[in-house]
Amino acid sequence: DVQLQAFGGGLVQTGGSLKLSCEVSGLTFDSYAIGWFRQAPGKGREGVACINRSDGRLYYAPSAKGRFTISYDSAKNTVYLQMNSLKPEDTAVYYCAAASGDCTGNGSLLGWGQGTLVTVSS
Repeated sequence: DVQLQAFGGGLVQTGGSLKLSCEVSGLTFDSYAIGWFRQAPGKGREGVACINRSDGRLYYAPSAKGRFTISYDSAKNTVYLQMNSLKPEDTAVYYCAAASGDCTGNGSLLGWGQGTLVTVSS
C-alpha cells in the first residue's frame, strides 16, 4: 500500500516561511508524481505544486509560482514544499498525494496523506 504522511504546518506571520514534508512509502511504480494540494476554509481543494519522479519536471499553480518550491529527496523518500513570502490567503490545510504517471493527470491516484494546517496571520 502507498502511504503518505504530511507534516510541518503551523502558525506563521505574513511574509514568513514554512517547509512542509511528505514522507512516502510503498511506491513501486517507475513513473509517478507527488503533488501538494490545499483546501482553505469553505473552498474546494486546489493543486499547489507537483513533481514528476521520472524526469524531475516541476509544476506550480500561479498562486505558488515564485514563492513555493517543491523538491524530492530520494534518499529519504520525502517530498518537500518550501513556502516563502506567505500570505493570509495561503491559510489552508495542505495535503500531499501520489499518482501513477506524471503531473498531467494521466495516471491513477495512489493515495493521500493526512492534512497539515498552515495558518498565516495578518
